[in-house]
Amino acid sequence: MHPLADKIRPSSLDQFIGQEHLVGVGKPIRQAIEQQHLFSFILWGPPGVGKTTLAKIYAQAFDADLAEMSAVSVGKSDIREFVAREVFFTQPKILFLDEIHRFNKAQQDYLLPFVEQGQLTLIGATTENPSFSVISALLSRLRVFTLKSLTDEQMLEIIQKTKFKIGKKAQDWIVAFADGDARQALNVIETTSELYHTISVPNLIKAYQNKQLRYDKKGEEHYNIISAFIKSMRASDVDAALYYLARMLAAGEDPLFIARRMVIFASEDIGMAQPTALVVANEVYQAVQQVGLPEGEISLAHGVTHLATAPKDRRVYDALRSAQADVKQYGNLTIPLKLRNAPTEFMQSEGYGQNYEMYPKQDSDLPDKLKKKKYFIKKADLKTGLK
Repeated sequence: MHPLADKIRPSSLDQFIGQEHLVGVGKPIRQAIEQQHLFSFILWGPPGVGKTTLAKIYAQAFDADLAEMSAVSVGKSDIREFVAREVFFTQPKILFLDEIHRFNKAQQDYLLPFVEQGQLTLIGATTENPSFSVISALLSRLRVFTLKSLTDEQMLEIIQKTKFKIGKKAQDWIVAFADGDARQALNVIETTSELYHTISVPNLIKAYQNKQLRYDKKGEEHYNIISAFIKSMRASDVDAALYYLARMLAAGEDPLFIARRMVIFASEDIGMAQPTALVVANEVYQAVQQVGLPEGEISLAHGVTHLATAPKDRRVYDALRSAQADVKQYGNLTIPLKLRNAPTEFMQSEGYGQNYEMYPKQDSDLPDKLKKKKYFIKKADLKTGLK
């Protein structure tokens, strides 16, 4: 029995819903099909937006020998067998490799020569940023097409193609639930229909009690959410910071990872504006480590609220980065003699340690080339524009 998603899968671009920037009139994938231009590419986008369907439509347009494989389970022997498989004269071979980001470097290296030599055309599909997950040698031989989440209107159009009797409230629930993922929508419709026959909001909820938030701890969405979390605290937007904290906790993020990021934030973004923020962040980390979840969530929220509302001052962070840039540019500059240790008489005679005074004065102790450099900008200097 075929899943609902397969039953209503479009077989041509004219039936395809969404991704107008790729399949609309004059757009790249439609142009490639109409002009019979065969090339390798990657489809990058969130789940359930048409990556597999587009690959099948493309392969069908060339009457190609299509092999569908998942990088999770495929091995080198599977690829070798596909390349060796006999086809009709001039019939192209297209390998659709789902979750290509799951291929390790060695597997991608193995795949590269087949693509280079034209023994197969590769269509990769991934939910992860290919610049992080695909080796540069392979990526340079592929075009990357970015797919977008489906809009609510497009989701409703897909739902209506199922021919199931679904009321407006149930349709709206499915659209909100699926969050731009057509496969999610079709799966919940099919499951509800099989279990309860009638597709209503209460039945939909019973059929799919626990929606798993889209979140891969090693994937791009992980970095997107932690970035939004940090930037919300930086902007002193407490509500947004708490929302992204709740998103991460609901998705099963390691609470100690969140706490570590808060410790970093306390020094990087708050710094000298409120030095005790680092103490608070460290205490939150300790509390979460000792108490665990779910009670530790309260400590995290406490810390997030404190950090988001604290004054911000990145001068320490900027000072360190500026000093590091000079170290990189100038290398091992000569240490002034007065600052050098002088444990022997010979070293003393050479001037090591001479003229050193224990307490600070006006002269800079930096190497000669950097005498006038200021890394940490005092607030008084900020007001005058002095750097």
